[in-house]
Amino acid sequence: MIRRCAEKDLGAIVEIINDAAEAYRGVIPPDRWHEPYMPQEELEREIDDGVSFWGFEEDGNLIGVMGIQDKGDVTLIRHAYVRARLRNRGTGSNLLRFLESKTDKTILIGTWADATWAIAFYEKNGYRLVSTDEKNRLLKKYWNIPARQVETSVVLSRIQQKIE
Repeated sequence: MIRRCAEKDLGAIVEIINDAAEAYRGVIPPDRWHEPYMPQEELEREIDDGVSFWGFEEDGNLIGVMGIQDKGDVTLIRHAYVRARLRNRGTGSNLLRFLESKTDKTILIGTWADATWAIAFYEKNGYRLVSTDEKNRLLKKYWNIPARQVETSVVLSRIQQKIE
């Protein structure tokens, strides 16, 4: 079941993000890795900045989370993670499809350039990498991240089809 996450879920969200982010250890640039990958205070800042988290719940437990953020003319998918031991069961795709149904705007997703598995996941789900120049412009316009992260990231895009 997919449901909107509440304040009571913050601990589980942080746990899922940090568990799943272990895949980045040794892959993303060492100067961008930190422990924990996302502390609860950072998660709370993201929520305060307008990221709404949704979770995939199974047997009463969250097993995956994904955020969505309205940025006016586009929608961002943020912080998409599934517990490592429960990957490759469709959880991420189900969350993504659900969040896509919440907007008719172009959707942008940023991820690490070296996270080839994440890029492949989004491409499998209909997203396309934008050019380097466009990536730089989009990351600076819609995300609040350091220059080094802009340099080491990619952006994928999908234009939503309006259903009439």
